[in-house]
Amino acid sequence: MANGRVVQTADRTIGSRQLAALLPAEVLARPGYRALADAVRTLILDGRIALHVRLPAERELAEAIGASRATVTGAYDLLRESGYVRSRRGSGTWTELPEGHRPVGAHAIVGAGGYHADGDPGIDLAIAAMGAPEDSLTEAVAWAAPRLPAFARHPGYHPFGLPDLRTAIAERFTRRGLATRPEQILVTAGAQQAFALVTSMLCRPGDRVMTENPTYANALDALRHARLRTGSIAVSDAGWDLEIAESALRQTVPRLAYVIPDFHNPTGALMPEEQRLRLLAATRRTGTWLVVDETIADIALDVPAPAPLASLAPKGGADHVVTIGSLSKTHWGGLRVGWIRATAKMITELTAVRVAADMTGSVLDQLVALPLLEGLERTLPARLDRLRGQRAALIASLERHTPEWSWQVPPGGLSLWVDLGEPVSSALADRAAAAGVNIGRGARFGVDPGTFEHRLRIPYTLAAERLDEGVRRLAEAFHGGVPLPSAVERPYWVA
Repeated sequence: MANGRVVQTADRTIGSRQLAALLPAEVLARPGYRALADAVRTLILDGRIALHVRLPAERELAEAIGASRATVTGAYDLLRESGYVRSRRGSGTWTELPEGHRPVGAHAIVGAGGYHADGDPGIDLAIAAMGAPEDSLTEAVAWAAPRLPAFARHPGYHPFGLPDLRTAIAERFTRRGLATRPEQILVTAGAQQAFALVTSMLCRPGDRVMTENPTYANALDALRHARLRTGSIAVSDAGWDLEIAESALRQTVPRLAYVIPDFHNPTGALMPEEQRLRLLAATRRTGTWLVVDETIADIALDVPAPAPLASLAPKGGADHVVTIGSLSKTHWGGLRVGWIRATAKMITELTAVRVAADMTGSVLDQLVALPLLEGLERTLPARLDRLRGQRAALIASLERHTPEWSWQVPPGGLSLWVDLGEPVSSALADRAAAAGVNIGRGARFGVDPGTFEHRLRIPYTLAAERLDEGVRRLAEAFHGGVPLPSAVERPYWVA
């Protein structure tokens, strides 16, 4: 597979050297069949090996990791017994999940369901989202309720979205500096559906796409599920490396580029205007669709909220830009309302794709969303003040419990991208789960499997006392007992 960036290739096969490059250092140093089976199981659960992918033949994997064939046979036997692979004579061994087991994305969202030894419920530090603003939500539901019967007299299918909501979204884009008409808006069931629709229409299995690295984990899951070949734009504490990105765009000419320029997830970085202009120009030159995720754009804590990236393009120069957003971060993830902003022609084509998938969105959710969106400037400041306080509380807890860790304070967004100083993120997350803390390990956000093992994403979306307790448990897991095994970051090889 060219460019060696994803596990799930066009023919749904992972090579022996690819799999060897994903395995922990301790498994390669002393390969045993149980340790090998546990490592492969973890890779499947984390999404670093996709489902329904053919694993290497036993002899090939044994040679790649320096183990006996009996070791690999024993590991595959254990995986078959536990339901993580299936084999059929003549067709190889394929990954799957045991019946009833949560897929990787669902597991990350709902957590492991663990409890601390004293019986307290677990602390979820894996979700970078707030609970709903109860007063505003209650008012919005009360506003929507008497208006619902008028819609109920009709079949209820609005594949483009409710006209009033499309108008409100378009007007907000216009107020922010990007002139937009309602016919340029498609209302979706959240930004994740928006991204999935865009990729499914624009890309085919095996197409080359570019994302930031690290980036939003669920977007990576969507790209892997679509069997796309993924290159990356490095994002560090210093920001985006646009010089390398421009070079990569010229050399690989990806079909699509996905970016989060506004309080980037997970780093919290804000892309400067000069880099936005360069990215617009570079993607236009290569004919690359630029998908801009604005889900967190309104969570501006220390700087003004940025204008839409597409607004910087000269007239007619942003037709290749697709902007997605939602109410999940500003209001509530349980209200599944998102949107796509693009040319009117593309919106019509995307709607045809959407109808084939789910026909239409929830009328009730969209009715509730309308007053929430229109009242955003009134209700958001209090939400941002709360986040500033919780961010300060998280920083104080980290300084108190884990002074050896480091981080950059982001100008916005919902989390800190914490540097542990050593590549133990996955091991720490596993140990923390036993203490009732669900946390976003760094590897979940990496384009290249096995990277960012020295990082944790820690949201500041919980109350201060819960954040402090979560950090205290993380610190105990990090400092106490047997030293955490190091996951040495290795290059990702092509078989």
